[in-house]
This record gives sequence, C-alpha cells and structure tokens, in this order.
Amino acid sequence: MPEPITKGLIVHSVNIQLMSVVNTVNNVRLPPSSRRVLILLEDGKPRTFKEVTEEVDIAPRTIRYAIKKLKESGLIIEKFNFKDARQVLYQTKKAIASEETQTATAA
Repeated sequence: MPEPITKGLIVHSVNIQLMSVVNTVNNVRLPPSSRRVLILLEDGKPRTFKEVTEEVDIAPRTIRYAIKKLKESGLIIEKFNFKDARQVLYQTKKAIASEETQTATAA
C-alpha cells in the first residue's frame, strides 16, 4: 500500500524551515554570494575588493552585489585604505568592535 502523501509534505515544510534558517544572518535574508563573502570576512582581516574576488571564486559583478547587500544590512563596513587611497577595505562590524576593545584595554 502506498504511503500517505502528507508525509512528504511534512518533510518538505521542515526542509523549507531549515533553508530559511541557513539563509539568514541576524534575521537578515542574504543571497548565497553574500554569505560566502561574509564567511571570508569573519576572520577580521580587512580586505580590498580585489582580495575578496581572488579568495572567493565568484564573478566580480556578483561580489559587488554581495558587498552591497552586506553593507545595506549593516554587517560590514567600508574603511579608508591608507596604503592605497584608490581602494577601500571591507571588514565586518564585529572585527571593528573587537579592535576598539583591544585598543581601549591597551591604553
């Protein structure tokens, strides 16, 4: 006798709930490209756009969109690059906060 159809529907709804958890960071829905860039920047090291494109194997246009979404959601910021003023550095806000805490405790 075949299994009831509702069993497959229940599993499907669970999968949708799991996907929505995976697709959000701090209750912000992010595209997969933004998640990959965010994971790269989570180590706290500031990176230029060129460095991000070299380390994440995604098209530069897609990375530009990913960075735009991350900035709009407030997860990363742009910093002035003192070594080369033509480029900006991207870094997570968490990394900035930890740098400020270390600087305050060192002083």
